[in-house]
Amino acid sequence: MASRTNADESETVAEGAVARRVRLGGSAVLLAIALTAGSIAVGALRDGGGTTTAAAAPSAVSPALLTGGDLDTSIVSLQDHLRSQPKDFGGWATLGLAYVEQARTKGDPSRYPQADKALDRSLKLKPDNEQALAGRAALAAARHDFAHALRYADQVLRQNPYDERALSSRIDALVELGRYADAAKAADTADARKPGVPVFTRYAYVRELRGDVSTAERVLKQALASATTPGDVAYVAAQLGQLAFNQGDYEAALTSYARALAADEDYVPALEGRARAQAASGDRAAALKNMEDVVARYPLPGPLVELGELYQQAGDQEKADDQYALVDAWTALARANGVNADLDTALAAADHGDKAAALRAARAEWKRRHTVHTADALAWALHVSGKDAEALPYARRATSTGYRNAAFLYHRGMIERATGHTKDARTHLEAALKLNPGFSTLGAAEARKALKTLEAAK
Repeated sequence: MASRTNADESETVAEGAVARRVRLGGSAVLLAIALTAGSIAVGALRDGGGTTTAAAAPSAVSPALLTGGDLDTSIVSLQDHLRSQPKDFGGWATLGLAYVEQARTKGDPSRYPQADKALDRSLKLKPDNEQALAGRAALAAARHDFAHALRYADQVLRQNPYDERALSSRIDALVELGRYADAAKAADTADARKPGVPVFTRYAYVRELRGDVSTAERVLKQALASATTPGDVAYVAAQLGQLAFNQGDYEAALTSYARALAADEDYVPALEGRARAQAASGDRAAALKNMEDVVARYPLPGPLVELGELYQQAGDQEKADDQYALVDAWTALARANGVNADLDTALAAADHGDKAAALRAARAEWKRRHTVHTADALAWALHVSGKDAEALPYARRATSTGYRNAAFLYHRGMIERATGHTKDARTHLEAALKLNPGFSTLGAAEARKALKTLEAAK
């Protein structure tokens, strides 16, 4: 009888494993569809290849199409236009920029190769044209190739020192290369030359990285007041929401996210930010429901990890593991489309995956760029790999600019605890929870647990 019971249990376990593989496999298929559905409609890239109509003027298609309404509709219009006017280099550059923007707003890296082709077509029709080079800068930044983003932005600015996209891309590249003093100068220059929403938001972020939250908030509010399109309103309001969340002001964060979603109900950063703020403020049911909605439409690493942690906190480890596994699927697809995903890999894998892979990815990212985010990711990957003495200098570097980030403070405190710096550990763990007590679904609980242990050991 015991033998038969064990056999039944084995069959049940096996069936459960099969069901989980089927479910996870189905999720991976949905992920692949979500990331590649747009790549079918290459349209103008393919259909206009053999035509010989006369070249159109550079202004035949305005870049304002990117912000004047529905982006998908604008892309279809551009494709239709380029079928009849395939030598319009400005139209191809605008289409390339549109694909970059679509990838950003929809979390769809399959658009990047399409952007690459469109921008290449523009540059072949008119070498070194300003709009296509600006598109190259934006595309390189989107793929996390910040050295090339800086090079392309500088090329544009030598032609036109007032090009808004190039000024913005230059700030982005300098920030993401860890050249914060140069980024601050670039932000000041851009603000003097081309004040507006794109420059204001970057100016604010540079100030936030240096700990100047009040200036960041003031500039973002100024940007919101000057925003006129739904896309700009959503973008700036979501930035304000993130700034408020980072300071632990969940009510203000939710208000800003609501404004963003009133402008664009599908804006991913606002949807994700709203769910995080709901979780942090204790509304777990709403957070879970809304994060499930985000992941169903936009299965990106951040939302996948957050949803996994919400499931894990609720005691459903199986569902949590499914979300963590899908991060690997996203990473593979992103890399296949030319995106450097090492930072995403390092952060997700350090807590919920292959720790050795996390450390490899973090080290690779650090070789490319020395930012506070890569310093934090490398410090944490070293910590979970048992290399705390090596991790501590990176944790200190991550918190050296004054950037008020509770996760960074938590990571530093945990590393200091592991290296015997108990006083410093208490200081930074307390600072993390004081700044943003709900900074992470699981991390905040770990910080409180570590503090209790440190207090008991006094």
